[in-house]
Amino acid sequence: MVIPWDLATSSEDITRMKERREFRGLIRALRHRNLDVQWQASEALTELGQEGMDHLLAALRTRNKDIRLGIIEVLGEIGDSRAVDPLIALLSDRNNEIRWESALALGEIGDPRAVEPLKEALQDPDRYVRYGAAVALGQLEWSAASPEEYGFLLAGKQDWKSLSGLGVAAVRPLSLAAKDLEKSVRVNSIRTLGQIGDEKAIPAIYGALRDPDDQVRWEAVMAAPKCGISAKFLPRGLSKRPKTRKSPFIAGFLNFILPGIGYFWLGKWWGVLIFQIDIYMTVWIYQTQGEIAALDVLLPIYLILAIHAWYIARRMPEF
Repeated sequence: MVIPWDLATSSEDITRMKERREFRGLIRALRHRNLDVQWQASEALTELGQEGMDHLLAALRTRNKDIRLGIIEVLGEIGDSRAVDPLIALLSDRNNEIRWESALALGEIGDPRAVEPLKEALQDPDRYVRYGAAVALGQLEWSAASPEEYGFLLAGKQDWKSLSGLGVAAVRPLSLAAKDLEKSVRVNSIRTLGQIGDEKAIPAIYGALRDPDDQVRWEAVMAAPKCGISAKFLPRGLSKRPKTRKSPFIAGFLNFILPGIGYFWLGKWWGVLIFQIDIYMTVWIYQTQGEIAALDVLLPIYLILAIHAWYIARRMPEF
């Protein structure tokens, strides 16, 4: 009897599928909701080895990311050279985890055909993919042909100290890392460019002055004079950064319909106190003066609070 993949919840189920060579079930179990089942299915497929290569390579076309990641991992463990070309193709996949896992698998297989694609992957926009490519090239015992190539390898490993000692050859690898999505990578890249202090880093420094993160911008300000950028040019560069500020109109609107909440939205903790006071005042005036009188008294106050919140927001600095 064939065991449905979604009912395989024990090691015994995986063992039976392995014994019966139910590759389809084992592959689908790679996306099971139970992580232990995923690992057991992966181990079973690895132990079946080259016998399941055709099934594994065919299943790489699935859209399910969990299955694809599991297959790539298994292919790396099996080490069959037939997987090299499909894995190289996956280095261009839109998903960074797929690219990362593919780079690592190519390193495990150890086929020299992967060297050039992995060298290109050292310039991937994602830090995980760059790291995976650097690890894989180390397993392939690749030696950089130039200081700059070595710089890309060091940048993939995020070896900032060695990059600083490499000098001008590290500028282009660091300039690439300075565009990473991870703030800490950008911070360390700009800081290292400042330590190198070469004019070739000027474009990267100018770019960092426009970074949305304040710490990255500050590192760029500190690195700029070391790279030959005069301090008088920094304000203009910083002026191009994304500017964020609480909307005065939203603050005013909130304070008008929910007095005090506009202040709280602006980061003023005492806005909650005003909100609570307003509730008690509204109830008291309504009970003692009536609905019409309550509106006559409260609406002007709400309008004043709205204007005040708008004024405070207008005076808040841009970040």
